[in-house]
Amino acid sequence: MADNVYDAIIIGSGISGGWAAKELTEKGLKTIMLERGRNVRHVKDYHADKDTWEYPHRGRRTKQMEADYPVLKRSYPLNEKNLDFWVNEKESPYTEIKRFDWFRGYQVGGRSLMWGRHSYRLSDLDFEANLKDGYGTDWPIRYADIASWYSYVEKWAGISGNRDGLAVLPDGDYMPPMDMNIVEKGLASRLKKEYDGRRHFIIGRTANITRPHTGRIDCQYQNQCWLGCNFGAYFSTQSSTLPPAVATGNLTLRPFSIVTEIIYDKDLRKAKGVRIIDAETHQTYDFFAKVIFVCASAFNSTWVLMNSATDVWEGGLGSSSGELGHNAMDHHFRVGARGRVEGYEDKYIYGRRPTGLYVPRFVNVDGDTKQRDYVRGFGYQGAASRSRWSGEVAEMSVGGDWKDAMLEPGHWSVGFTAFGEILPYHENRIFLDKTTKDKWGLPVLAMDMEIKDNEKKMRKDMGQEMKEMLEKLGVKDVKTFDRGYAFGMGIHEMGTARMGTDAKNSVLNKHNQVWDAKNVFVTDGAGMTSASCVNPSLTYMALTARAVDFAVSELKKGNL
Repeated sequence: MADNVYDAIIIGSGISGGWAAKELTEKGLKTIMLERGRNVRHVKDYHADKDTWEYPHRGRRTKQMEADYPVLKRSYPLNEKNLDFWVNEKESPYTEIKRFDWFRGYQVGGRSLMWGRHSYRLSDLDFEANLKDGYGTDWPIRYADIASWYSYVEKWAGISGNRDGLAVLPDGDYMPPMDMNIVEKGLASRLKKEYDGRRHFIIGRTANITRPHTGRIDCQYQNQCWLGCNFGAYFSTQSSTLPPAVATGNLTLRPFSIVTEIIYDKDLRKAKGVRIIDAETHQTYDFFAKVIFVCASAFNSTWVLMNSATDVWEGGLGSSSGELGHNAMDHHFRVGARGRVEGYEDKYIYGRRPTGLYVPRFVNVDGDTKQRDYVRGFGYQGAASRSRWSGEVAEMSVGGDWKDAMLEPGHWSVGFTAFGEILPYHENRIFLDKTTKDKWGLPVLAMDMEIKDNEKKMRKDMGQEMKEMLEKLGVKDVKTFDRGYAFGMGIHEMGTARMGTDAKNSVLNKHNQVWDAKNVFVTDGAGMTSASCVNPSLTYMALTARAVDFAVSELKKGNL
């Protein structure tokens, strides 16, 4: 086999790319995984061993960092501790037609090293939503088509959680759940009674293992997941999917490989390979394969398609429907409520649990008796905790009494932030800005998207509903908050190469296969037809494993 010829090519090494590598190599395909960024070695290149006082600026951000990372500074990710996990914005700029906060990770593992790990299944409420309310196009699959694949990836990735028996949030195959603290248990019990079992506080279903699994050590409750886990306790490419792929002997990993286009054979109507720029040498290379998996993270995957086969389609490979680059989505959030919980003064929390509570969607579902002036819905993430109180009292900032008070815990509080669904509007789009180039002379993406009236109306409920719930539970001094939202802040970019029922309404078919090139599959967030209100990464895993199974079957039949 020639050095540049493989059975399969994977573009990207994050959550979807890692799963594609595991599945393709275990099925016997000689596979090359191309990652545009540097290699990050498991444990060796993490930051979890370094204490805060060992950083020059105690792990915080500096004025120079803010100057160098003008986008990252807009929200929480910018800090001294894991700065090298985030993209160099000067080398890789983008154009904001409307404000878009794009937080990217270009390295082996991608954002699987920094993700929030909440792992939920979509339900038929989500898969049927577009058809029922008329927004976007109909999903080409239903829950039954993907349920077994959810189970498959849950078992390998290691998702801890409770089986709660809720139709709106299907149960999965879980490791033992992490525990609620005593205040959360009390609030959850009261909530169920107050709402006759129609609303729930459940423990977050998270990709942190709670028992040893596939050579990984169970979670040690350090809650430093975003620095890389030396125990492999949370799911990442490095901890979970890359090791078995490497063990097959079928994987070649090539970092510093920026895929510039998919090489399309217009006579055969399929792809024959990809072209890359070596990020270090700026040399160009071609690689060839029978099947290509595009897993570069939603908008970068669409960038690759837009930059491919432009001699056949002006808008790029997959653009024949007119939907490539359109229907961009995220989750809008940063709105909710919090308050003070009385009692429990003799109780405290133990450890640093890496997940919190989750409140499944309860609006615009069966049993919701309120008339809403918007469609779809939202869920909440939050927790109860106990703080120190002395620092809030100006008169107690000196002296022995103050020192004693510093050792005493303060009041209990509870707070929740809502995550709401954004509809798949055709006019929310990305496109190539050929007037602006990155470090390697490639055109950048232009972002043109915004939330609309439906989401703005929803945000009012997102704060008020939680306020009413907490007050019913006896929480005191409850206040709502809305810190504002800009598209992209949720770091859940989706759409722009959506799945659909027909080549005229979508870029991908029900197997994540590009209609215009049957041996090209896109299995990351780009293919999402709607957003739901739950974190999407588990769905990317399931769709990827499912698509690989189909692709290999088709290869064996000679159909690709």
